[in-house]
Amino acid sequence: MMRGRKNLAVAVRRPDGEIDVIGRPLAKIYKGRLREMPFLRGIIVLIETLVLGIQSLFYSAQVAAAEEEGQEISPKLLWGTLAMGIIFAIAIFFVLPLLVTHFLIYPFISSAILGNLFEGVLRIGIFILYLLLIGLMPDIRTVFAYHGAEHKTVNAYEAGIPLEVEQVKNYSTAHTRCGTSFLLVVLVLAILVFTLLGRPPLWLAILSRIVLIPVIAAIGYEIIRFAAAHNSNLIIRSLIAPGIVLQSMTTREPNESQLEIAISALKNVVKADIDEDEKPNNSNQTTVAED
Repeated sequence: MMRGRKNLAVAVRRPDGEIDVIGRPLAKIYKGRLREMPFLRGIIVLIETLVLGIQSLFYSAQVAAAEEEGQEISPKLLWGTLAMGIIFAIAIFFVLPLLVTHFLIYPFISSAILGNLFEGVLRIGIFILYLLLIGLMPDIRTVFAYHGAEHKTVNAYEAGIPLEVEQVKNYSTAHTRCGTSFLLVVLVLAILVFTLLGRPPLWLAILSRIVLIPVIAAIGYEIIRFAAAHNSNLIIRSLIAPGIVLQSMTTREPNESQLEIAISALKNVVKADIDEDEKPNNSNQTTVAED
């Protein structure tokens, strides 16, 4: 999936080897004035990522099911999967570390700062362990290879290189705006935000871990955006280095077939944006969103 300034494109490899590409304009909320407002845009991007991601997943699943089994995938099944995934993520990455800290750590310490620090480090540890475990699954490794193909293609495009497999494959599978780096920033920010809350009652602490996620994500998005705009600064590069390293767990070196998919999607969205602007040049270059 590739998102441009005004359009979205999804490319899928059919079982017969051909590539299906669909493109469509983005909804107004994803490209209007609200999308450019600091902090609010971070919340919109979070919603956008979930909605566009599940829609793209639905499309790819429908293509595979229609070609291989002649069956339809129920939209309710995919949206239900998304809902369960969100609940699982909140429970495992936010509520579980809190409960462990509350029942196993706080009985032995009185410092809210140390408690929140332990909770945050545990949260990051669970996240890394989760990535390690799912990375052992063959299907997920394939997904990570496509993730790497997206990054290589975007890196080549932003460098002004022709979007051809032989050119694109020489670029890095890491990218500053990657969602993996964003998640790491969110987890680190969560330590600071929750520390400011001190040590509230357990029910209030659980509630805060849920309702403050959009706020933390909004701040995290601004940090990632700033880092991407100042990527040449040595200090900034040093600060974002852990996120770049973590991307080695969520990307794999893609093969040429996977690169073709990413290139097809990006070419489609770039052309759609240029056609909409009626400017057949890159003076108003498409900015490609990262996952």
